[in-house]
Amino acid sequence: MKTVLIIGVGTLGRHLAVRMQELGNEVMIVDKDEQLIQKLSPQFKDCFVGDCTNEGVLRSLGVNNFDYCFVSIGEESYDSLEITSMLKELGAKCVVVNAHKERQAEFLKKIGADEVFYPEKEIAEKLAVRYNSKNIFDYVELTSTHAIFEIAILPEWVGKNIVDLSIRTRYQINIIAIKKGGRLNALPGGKYTFEAGDHVVVIGEPKVVFKLAARNEAD
Repeated sequence: MKTVLIIGVGTLGRHLAVRMQELGNEVMIVDKDEQLIQKLSPQFKDCFVGDCTNEGVLRSLGVNNFDYCFVSIGEESYDSLEITSMLKELGAKCVVVNAHKERQAEFLKKIGADEVFYPEKEIAEKLAVRYNSKNIFDYVELTSTHAIFEIAILPEWVGKNIVDLSIRTRYQINIIAIKKGGRLNALPGGKYTFEAGDHVVVIGEPKVVFKLAARNEAD
């Protein structure tokens, strides 16, 4: 169980708070909007109304006692910078901040944010990859060079197993799961024989997987 402070409970902060609590963590939510806090108070034991750009408010929260401090305060970029800086000065262990612009993300990292997430950009990239090919069904970026994809198998794979196809050597991807309908076969053995309608969850270089998906479309 972790102790979590969430500053700003708009749409993103609210969903984060709910999920963190569902996962068994102790969650405190803070927002300067009193009506919003009153609305959410039945769901959360620890609620606080306050403007966290005020150092006294942050001090009163005891931010150094939380395992994670999340800053998700909408589009006020200067406010997020100010709050992040004060959190680090007050001894916050880990500060995770929502950025809305790349320049904002750069500044947040420079002033000590432990992690900066950029949901609009991440969603846009995922949607672009997902809808770039009808045979790519999910995508998670791992690094600048590798990602996880869910793709449809090639028609010629049907009836053949992973070893016989030399998947890793021939296609330069690593299969980590097989999906069919609502079923998931994690870490399938080399003797797994592909069936029509199978999807594979693979790790690989995007350019390699895009090429494989395009070949599937051509087929």
